[in-house]
Amino acid sequence: MARADTEVRVSLGDREGLLGTLMLAPAFLYIAALVGIPFFLAIALSLSSATIGDPHIHGFVGLANFAHAMHESAFPIALRNSIIVTCATLILTLVLATAESELLVRDFRGKWLWQILLILPWAMPVSLAAVDWLWLLDSEFSPLDWLLRQAHLLGPGTPWGPANHLYYYGREWLGLGAITMINVWRLLPLATIIVLAGRTAIPREIFEQAQVDGAGFFRVLFRITIPALLPLLVVAGMFTALLVFGDMTVVALTTRGGPGYATQLLPYWAYLKGIEGGALSEGAAVALFMFPVLLAGAVLALRMAYRADSN
Repeated sequence: MARADTEVRVSLGDREGLLGTLMLAPAFLYIAALVGIPFFLAIALSLSSATIGDPHIHGFVGLANFAHAMHESAFPIALRNSIIVTCATLILTLVLATAESELLVRDFRGKWLWQILLILPWAMPVSLAAVDWLWLLDSEFSPLDWLLRQAHLLGPGTPWGPANHLYYYGREWLGLGAITMINVWRLLPLATIIVLAGRTAIPREIFEQAQVDGAGFFRVLFRITIPALLPLLVVAGMFTALLVFGDMTVVALTTRGGPGYATQLLPYWAYLKGIEGGALSEGAAVALFMFPVLLAGAVLALRMAYRADSN
């Protein structure tokens, strides 16, 4: 009898399809509960006339909420800003992550301190980080403005105008630049860790052979390192783009979309419409505008990573 039970257990363990299903079940249930249900709920809300005062899903209105959102003056500005901030953050993060991985793969004095400073932005709560950046780019007490004045780059008779302050959060492009830099600062540790994992996996013999052949740093970088890192760069870029495009925390804690709609982003505008404005259906419609962009970006990134890995 014991032998029969052992054979049953072994046969079940050898069934890769069943074992794979059991292993994937927790992840599938997690995604279904925390992603799938809210997603379909958002679709139902966007097709209804639900509000904060009457949150029940009723009154089918079709695509009226989407049409209304697209005709508002804030929509094209928020969409443009979301694309600009995401692309700028993506490019800067990948460039800096590649540079930092090249630095951290080498041994140098004080490397442990650099590693601690690298991971600190990722470990720091977003609210605390926003407070630091609010002080750093303050309209009156910014230390950056003080340094620029000391360098005679800011103030009367200087190249950047007569004002003693740049008012980072009060101007359109400076505000977008500030949001971009905060996102880069927050997400650079994650991207660096992903890229560094790939960089350390490249056999050292390849670089030694390139050095013997007389290849310089930039030739090795563009001919060996970056092609070998391309799959992981795509993965890091995908995570960065998804996290930035769907994030409203930074703009909510800094510019709050101002002045006017100058620094408005789609996620924060969806929050303003749906929660603060009370129009749950319109807020859900604005939020769903992000889904096709995020889905297309994720599919494209995965295809690029698969092709790069196949080559």
